[in-house]
Amino acid sequence: MADVSLEGRVAVVTGASRGLGREIALALSGAGAQVVSVARSIEGPDTFRCDVSREDDVAALEKAVIARYGRVDILVNNAGVNVRKNVTEFTLEEWNRVLGTNLTGAFLMCRAFVPHMKGRGWGRIVNMTSMMSHISIPGRTAYSASKAGLLGMTRALALELAPEGITVMAISPGPFATEMNTPLLNDPELNQQFVSKIPVGRWGNPKDIGSLVLYLCSDAAGFLTGTDIVIDGGWMAQ
Repeated sequence: MADVSLEGRVAVVTGASRGLGREIALALSGAGAQVVSVARSIEGPDTFRCDVSREDDVAALEKAVIARYGRVDILVNNAGVNVRKNVTEFTLEEWNRVLGTNLTGAFLMCRAFVPHMKGRGWGRIVNMTSMMSHISIPGRTAYSASKAGLLGMTRALALELAPEGITVMAISPGPFATEMNTPLLNDPELNQQFVSKIPVGRWGNPKDIGSLVLYLCSDAAGFLTGTDIVIDGGWMAQ
C-alpha cells in the first residue's frame, strides 16, 4: 500500500495505545494522515484519553478534536474488551462493560463524529468486529453478542451514509497475537489448540490489519461499503 496517500485527512482511531489499534494508527500515519489516537489510559500530542463507553468522555473528545483539527475524515472504531466466562458466571457489570465498550462505544463515536464527516462527499468508517460476529466458541457470550451487534450496525450505517459518500466497513479478525489474547498465548496447551485450528498454522500479525485498514481508507476502496472482511488465516473456511 505504498502508493496510498492520505495527506490532508484526519483520522480518529480508538483503542490506539496497543495491539491492532496501534498498528492501524501507524499505517494511517505512514500514509500521511493526521492520526488522533484515542485510549483510556495515555495522553500525548496527538493522543486523547477517552473511555468510549462514557457519553461525557466522547462529547469531550469530540470538542477537543474539532477544536484542534477542525474536521474528521476517517473514524476507526477499534476499542474493545473481552471477558471470558460461562454465561452463568457473568456479572451484569461485566456484561455491560463488554457491550458498553465494543458496541455502545462505537455508536457514541459515530454519533459524535459523523456530523463532522458529512458534506464533503468523502469519508471512511471502519468498525473492528471479529470472526466472533459470525461464529463463536464457549465462554464468549458477551463478546460475540457485542461484535455481532457491531456488524449489524455497520450494515445499517452504511446505508444511511451512502448518499454522503461515506463508506462504512467492518473487519472481522480471527486469532491475532495481541495483548487481548495474552491469556491464550501464554498458555501452551490453549495456544496449541488455537494454532491447530488455523489453516495457515500461526497467529495473525497485527501489521496485516494495519495494511487492510489503509486499503479500506483509500480511494481504491470507494465501492466497498456495508459488509465486512474476514481475516482469520482460514479458520472460518473449515
